[in-house]
Amino acid sequence: MSPSSLNLFRTRLEIQRCIPSKWKRTATKLEERETSGYVSGFSYMSDESMVDYLVASVRESARRGDICEGFRTYAQLQHHLLSCGGVSCEGVVHAISSLFSACTGFKALRQGQQLHANVICAGLGRHPIFVPKLVTFYSKFDLLSSAHLVTETSNILHPLPWNLLISGYVRNGMCDKAVSVYRQMAKRGIRPDNFTFPSVLKACGDLADLDFGREVHRAIYSSGLEWSLYVHNALVAMYGRCGEVSASREVFDQMVERDAVSWNSMISCYASKGMWQEVFQLFEDMKLSSVEIQIETWNIVAGGCSRLGNFKGALELICQVRNSGLCLDSMAILTGLGACSHLGVINSGKELHGYAIRGYCDMLDNVRNSLITMYARCKDIRHAYILFQSGEVKSVITWNSMLSGYTHLDMSEDASLLFRRMLLSGIEPNYVTIASILPLCARVANLQHGKEFHCYIVRKEKFKDYLLLWNSLVDMYARSGKLNAAKRLFDSLTTKDEVTYTSLIAGYGMHGEGLTALDLFEEMEKQYIKVDHITMVAVLSACSHAGLVKKGQFLFEKMQTVYGIAPRPEHFDCMIDMYGRAGLLSKARDIIISMPFKPSAAMWATLLGACRIHGNMWIGEWAAENLLEMRPQNSGYYVLIANMYAASGNWDKLAEVRVLMRDLGVKKDAGCTWVDVGSGFSSFSAGDTSNSQSDEIYPLLDGLANVMKHVHYAASERSSSDDEMSERIMNCNI
Repeated sequence: MSPSSLNLFRTRLEIQRCIPSKWKRTATKLEERETSGYVSGFSYMSDESMVDYLVASVRESARRGDICEGFRTYAQLQHHLLSCGGVSCEGVVHAISSLFSACTGFKALRQGQQLHANVICAGLGRHPIFVPKLVTFYSKFDLLSSAHLVTETSNILHPLPWNLLISGYVRNGMCDKAVSVYRQMAKRGIRPDNFTFPSVLKACGDLADLDFGREVHRAIYSSGLEWSLYVHNALVAMYGRCGEVSASREVFDQMVERDAVSWNSMISCYASKGMWQEVFQLFEDMKLSSVEIQIETWNIVAGGCSRLGNFKGALELICQVRNSGLCLDSMAILTGLGACSHLGVINSGKELHGYAIRGYCDMLDNVRNSLITMYARCKDIRHAYILFQSGEVKSVITWNSMLSGYTHLDMSEDASLLFRRMLLSGIEPNYVTIASILPLCARVANLQHGKEFHCYIVRKEKFKDYLLLWNSLVDMYARSGKLNAAKRLFDSLTTKDEVTYTSLIAGYGMHGEGLTALDLFEEMEKQYIKVDHITMVAVLSACSHAGLVKKGQFLFEKMQTVYGIAPRPEHFDCMIDMYGRAGLLSKARDIIISMPFKPSAAMWATLLGACRIHGNMWIGEWAAENLLEMRPQNSGYYVLIANMYAASGNWDKLAEVRVLMRDLGVKKDAGCTWVDVGSGFSSFSAGDTSNSQSDEIYPLLDGLANVMKHVHYAASERSSSDDEMSERIMNCNI
């Protein structure tokens, strides 16, 4: 006896044990009931009519899902067949088939196994109708070994049961088994059909088995089967999953017919490789075809726009989806909310919030977290906090979203309190939590908290491989002026990237150590670490603060010719600042005139400040006029203009600036500072007498002011008097 026959024999023995004795008892009871006249109403029927009636009853019970009634009628059918000498009827086979379908559809495993045992005992285990039913039944319960046994012990040459088995293995992620069954099928001489190939190709794609995928592709063309859209869709998807974009596109271009699946498969293939320009072009071609575009395709294209930083384009695509009548799913809403966060368009974000509520996905964790981020980035921290509080269960991502919002708005105290609440709630911070709050420690000069986080990171072994955290620590120490600590941490890192170098370069440049920053930049180049546009901002800023004009000019040109980085507004801003600090005001003016961007208010203010320092009233007034035309709401700009007019003795224009401020509702912000008093930070505002120690503070400040005046006595009396006059005019009520 062969191993497969032996296994089948054992299986039959096991299944026969499942045959309930109640079937035998049912038959006995039916015999007694017939004798007592229980079924005498059917005595006029012929045997064949009775069988037909019982078969129809079984099939009707199975259709209704009344499996128990179906089995009772089937037991009665068996008894009747025995009592009438074994009348054969093809309808009996269909009755059993109906029961198998009912057991499969209503997940009745035990009853299905009992029926299988009965079929084996009746010698019908290899019947061509039952084999596919049995494979489907066992696959439904993921009993694929039983389904495999039924298939390989059958004598059916039709590919249907093999197709069902292969599909079952693929559906359960057992792709290697699916490929093995396909090989076994081929060895037996069973010819695959157009239902075999899609499942096998999906298995090849999931396994990334390109060689076998090509073998299946050759088998398709040599099979002589009629051209199939489903098979060719599977080929496009298989090559895409294996990374063979060109082969996938070749199959796609040769297709005589395409549907939405064809286009989606090809677009997904390009997207998986980050080939977004090809995605956009194919999407435009798809829109020109007659194929209806599904939401999944819109999501892929909109996601590609977001990845490339084209958030406006992503939001426009989401709007087109809404206008086309399609319902936005959670993925589309997430993409749209991300775009709104970066663009700061709160009205569009609120509309998407409404769609999320109507689509019952607003309380999904990822959607709620994106909503919190969107409101916080759009400076509506109140709504962000309401959403944060609305969640009964808050994941670490939810906490991170709220913390990131506070950090983005420089709300250090709120961020600190929320972080403490997070720890008390039992949520352990992850690397994103720490990376979100560390920059805030640097911005508010709260180095004590930063050191505590440093200790926390060192103690947690899980954080050691997250370079993002170590980069944040380097940035924190560098921005806080602790350059030695930043350099020691920098040197201790075994892995460094462009962010690590840029953080330290920016720190050196910020504190006037331009030469050291340039040495570090050269080291970065020697390590073959890619220079990006942010690194160039840090380097140019370092040159500006250190007065290294020639070096800055050289690097600005090198940025374009060597690194291939197109100058952005922030690079031109650095150059304007560099020329302005060096007194090269004509060059700064030329930069503003020639650059391909509209000057920002900050650029005009930079030039204006340089003109005041170096006494160039002609260029300064030109900058002031352009700045006033923009009418920014930053009160500091108006103070800068006023000081410049005061320095030139132009009191009439100084008064005009004050009137303009009043008309626009711009108020001069009071100066504010923080002082570390040991137990925390205490804030002080100019002219504020609410502090309990103000009687001691202000006499001390007056004394410090007198000392400063003596130290800077060389300053011109005119400058001092002009500043005083400017201050009086700025503070008077006109």
